[in-house]
Amino acid sequence: MFFVLSKVVGFLAYPSNLVSMCGLAGTMLLATRFARAGRRLMAGSLITLVIMGFSPLGNILMLGLEQRFPPWDAARGAPDGIVVLGGGIKPDISAARNDVVLSEAGARITTAVALARRYPSARIIYSGGSGALIYREGSEAESAVQIFESLGTPHSRLMVEEQSRNTVENAAFSLLVAMPQPGERWLLVTSAYHMPRAMGTFRAAGFAVEAYPCDWRTRGVVDLTRPFFALGEGLERTDIATREWVGLLVYWLTGRSSALFPGPLDQG
Repeated sequence: MFFVLSKVVGFLAYPSNLVSMCGLAGTMLLATRFARAGRRLMAGSLITLVIMGFSPLGNILMLGLEQRFPPWDAARGAPDGIVVLGGGIKPDISAARNDVVLSEAGARITTAVALARRYPSARIIYSGGSGALIYREGSEAESAVQIFESLGTPHSRLMVEEQSRNTVENAAFSLLVAMPQPGERWLLVTSAYHMPRAMGTFRAAGFAVEAYPCDWRTRGVVDLTRPFFALGEGLERTDIATREWVGLLVYWLTGRSSALFPGPLDQG
């Protein structure tokens, strides 16, 4: 039930979806006695889309998420294991093309491969099934194993968890696969903007992990005043960041995160 709810809320959490639906509703009102309200709704929707697409709004929303956890400090020593969250592979296109096709979050994969080489004794868990609600797109697992092996990570080091459909299940199923022992240190590799929600979820599940953010989307505070020169690019940035903020709130309200806005020093 939570999975279905999370996908519905996730769809509505994309502001471009909501604004477009408002614009469509305004168009439908033009043929009624509420035509004036319809014109206002259409105009408001257009203006909002332009602001979301061209202004730095997407960067502002994204930066707060990405800055929450600092880069991992390698001086603490080698980890015992590494959990890599799915989302870096497009399973439907990979299956159709019989090749591994990375998504924009493909840095999760390349970062994990680099860590596997640096720490040859660390166990690797790839956590990611299918998050599709309507269309069946397959699991990322097969493609993940293929790309890890092609980049030099032996199959014997890989543990693939392909049942999870969202971050809550990532945490729960990864814990069952890892079975971490007292004193072990595990890294969590995911996109920097997703790290606060992921860390809060893993903490709530009782899996103590250390944040290893990657897949940065902004350059830093300099992007707070940087506009976008392509409407689609700005809309996508705003959509992704807004959905993540909404996800933080929903996970906290439903008890699936350790805090409203988990941070490096928040342990409970």
